[in-house]
Amino acid sequence: MTQAEFEVLINDATKRIDGDITWREDEDKSPAVEFMMEVSTANGDPLRVYGNYRGILGRLSYVLLHSNYGRIYALDLGQDHRNPDGKLVGEKHKHRWTEQYLDKEAYVPEDITAPPTDPVTVWDQFCIEANITHNGRMLAPPAVQFELL
Repeated sequence: MTQAEFEVLINDATKRIDGDITWREDEDKSPAVEFMMEVSTANGDPLRVYGNYRGILGRLSYVLLHSNYGRIYALDLGQDHRNPDGKLVGEKHKHRWTEQYLDKEAYVPEDITAPPTDPVTVWDQFCIEANITHNGRMLAPPAVQFELL
């Protein structure tokens, strides 16, 4: 994907998700919940959004995935990131596709003000910058149950 193609895609205001978002237990049985939703566009771009919430660890991620290129845009809260140049980016950071680094470079977003413990508000803020219209609602994630061994 070229930089110009990414910019057209991320700025495309026709991106939308139809339906309510419900969280389910992580398939790997980790202490997390997750969701995956299709993203429709006027151009028929093959996009999905993946969410992962590890409440006990204070970690939240929303990821825009392209079927041909993988992760092209993402928000991560609660875990540090180191950019390819070695610079440490804080626990709140976004990844934007670049031709040079693909999805490996991150920056600190000013538009995300809610904490990772408020995934619904963070979702609303993520959708605004990603130009995604969500025709539905996001349900609060359930508490993850742990098994005693």
